[in-house]
Amino acid sequence: MNTSRILAGLALATAAAMTLAPAAQAATSTAATTGPAASEAASAKVWGPYYAPGRAAKTLGTLTARGEDHADLPTADTVRVTGQVYDQTRRSACGWAVFRVTYRDGSDLPNRLHSVRDCSYRDAKRYAFTYRDVYQVELKVCSEATSRPSLTCLYAGTWKTLYLSK
Repeated sequence: MNTSRILAGLALATAAAMTLAPAAQAATSTAATTGPAASEAASAKVWGPYYAPGRAAKTLGTLTARGEDHADLPTADTVRVTGQVYDQTRRSACGWAVFRVTYRDGSDLPNRLHSVRDCSYRDAKRYAFTYRDVYQVELKVCSEATSRPSLTCLYAGTWKTLYLSK
């Protein structure tokens, strides 16, 4: 009989927490965007860790988008990506973080690759970059002993979406 009362109490506490959590989160985000910097609202997102196949490399970081424009082709004025990439192998392979950044150029949406390589076993290589008029940022993590990402790295598997302007 005591066990059923304990379980009922836990269920009630969980339901109350689930009900109050969205309200608390909304209050926090409202307070963060009502200050003097609200006109330049930035959305920051922590992402990762993401791993290469076999966990041979990993990367993680943050992405900050500023000035989202929801015109005909929605884009962010600037997107800044910061993070670290780790080589997790002792052999001659290197860890790669490859970003595909899709940006607005007139009415077109071309993309550009931005690659970061780390060949030091378990030591992080830090990176940071910024692009303008960004529509989408995607990521691939690879581990290879090459001077640039191979076609296998670029075209096998799926890209992870870090940012998509809506």
